[in-house]
Amino acid sequence: MLIYIHGFNSSSQSGKARELQAWLAERGRAGDCLCPDLPHRPAAAIALLENLIAQSPTPAKLVGSSLGGFYATYLAERHGLKAVQINPCVRCDEKLAAEVGKMQKNWHSGEAYTFTAQHLAELAALKVPAISRPERYLLLVETGDEVLDYREAVAYFAGARQVVLEGGDHGFSRFAEYIPTILEF
Repeated sequence: MLIYIHGFNSSSQSGKARELQAWLAERGRAGDCLCPDLPHRPAAAIALLENLIAQSPTPAKLVGSSLGGFYATYLAERHGLKAVQINPCVRCDEKLAAEVGKMQKNWHSGEAYTFTAQHLAELAALKVPAISRPERYLLLVETGDEVLDYREAVAYFAGARQVVLEGGDHGFSRFAEYIPTILEF
């Protein structure tokens, strides 16, 4: 089972999630991928993902984008799973520290909430200082990511299979081209 993990303030309606699900459906594999709408609280998001992993009839493979990559790293290390990282956030607790006290809004559902110190503490609890088995990871980054510095992910996932593409953006504009690579990993 493939579990797609969306990013910060996103949902199952993100462009990459829809592209992946459509690609699989066109090939008669619609049931091969889950993309849950994650709660904004990191601990609740991880609990939901842990439940999906536990219910998977085969070892799950994780695909995480941005904050979803941060979650995927934690889960891959905890459960010995493979994870595809797409423009991942590697130190989300540090990256999102400036958001404490600010109102946030989910891009798709419109749900609004205040990002709190508790959100940050829950992220810090999920931090993985270093990956243990690089061979379990595939990193896909574009150098034009306007949100995250791709070099942080390249360094963090040293030893993992890496695809570093010039240009692009945080949404990983060439995602559709790499769906077969993701599935073969």
